[in-house]
Amino acid sequence: MAASTCDVFSFCVGVAGRARVSVEVRFVSSAKGKGLFATQLIRKGETIFVERPLVAAQFLWNALYRYRACDHCLRALEKAEENAQRLTGKPGQVLPHPELCTVRKDLHQNCPHCQVMYCSAECRLAATEQYHQVLCPGPSQDDPLHPLNKLQEAWRSIHYPPETASIMLMARMVATVKQAKDKDRWIRLFSQFCNKTANEEEEIVHKLLGDKFKGQLELLRRLFTEALYEEAVSQWFTPDGFRSLFALVGTNGQGIGTSSLSQWVHACDALELKPQDREQLDTFIDQLYKDIEAATGEFLNCEGSGLFVLQSCCNHSCVPNAETSFPENNFLLHVTALEDIKPGEEICISYLDCCQRERSRHSRHKILRENYLFVCSCPKCLAEADEPNVTSEEEEEEEEEEEEGEPEDAELGDEMTDV
Repeated sequence: MAASTCDVFSFCVGVAGRARVSVEVRFVSSAKGKGLFATQLIRKGETIFVERPLVAAQFLWNALYRYRACDHCLRALEKAEENAQRLTGKPGQVLPHPELCTVRKDLHQNCPHCQVMYCSAECRLAATEQYHQVLCPGPSQDDPLHPLNKLQEAWRSIHYPPETASIMLMARMVATVKQAKDKDRWIRLFSQFCNKTANEEEEIVHKLLGDKFKGQLELLRRLFTEALYEEAVSQWFTPDGFRSLFALVGTNGQGIGTSSLSQWVHACDALELKPQDREQLDTFIDQLYKDIEAATGEFLNCEGSGLFVLQSCCNHSCVPNAETSFPENNFLLHVTALEDIKPGEEICISYLDCCQRERSRHSRHKILRENYLFVCSCPKCLAEADEPNVTSEEEEEEEEEEEEGEPEDAELGDEMTDV
């Protein structure tokens, strides 16, 4: 049984604490499912709501490569200068205006049993109360034979960077139900996310795991069951149920990116400086990012994904009237209006990045069909309906470069929003 719209919204207001009472979830159509609508005038630039995820988890390769983040809220734990030193490969890298770094190492705490790090006592307590009692490996944190470590190693051997999902998001779903006093409430909340047909689920799993996905999915299901079986959600551990759970995370997981360096840069941008000092600082930052690109490439952030109930109700448009971001350097998602939104108007975000949105209708549809299994009928796509179903030479070259440089699962999942 699915939770009502009122239940979902009340949950988000209670958990996030800053959701605005300016939206409601409505059923749109059998093709689109639910949608999020404004109930009052929302001005351009206004924050529509702030939402905390039901669960979130850092990507496993991202964590393995020392992108240090809070194990609960994904807040970056490195000082901005430490972050710059690691990303540039220059241990002596010094940042001006170090006072602008917001990282508070004096507040960091670790789990006394397995030593995973949190940005604060509040996050450590929240994780303990929701799921970490089940997932804490204790002194077996580095034991390769521990069931959770076997599961994570199997996932890393299948799903390589750039990452778009994590088996630990599913693990935290199960652990949350295991620890909950009111298990049915959490099961209802997780059931809010969109469901797909069996054929569509197979397409999603294939996209995530590759051509040998059936054997790999069964391996993951067996390890997942050994580590986490829970009678209250026994259907999640059957072959069909596990595929459905996998597809749920694959289509609804919202990318989360955090960076102490990015926060420092934003703070530098806000400084009131003399023109000469501003030019000098901007030149320094430009060179810093060039050095990072040369040493690290595009992997700048602590990265993970989360399940957001309200955000998952936002349908796609190639001309969105809202966008998502993570300006607090943690997993709190902000949805902001890109233009005035009238009462009764649907709030739409884009599942495509800026460059993808500028491509032809045919190319946009190809990306959306392959990764989200729907055909877009937004105003822009309808206006371009008479265009030929061909991809320009320039776009074909871009797609070839992407396919050569990325594994086939690279597009899946919502666009990772810059912090």
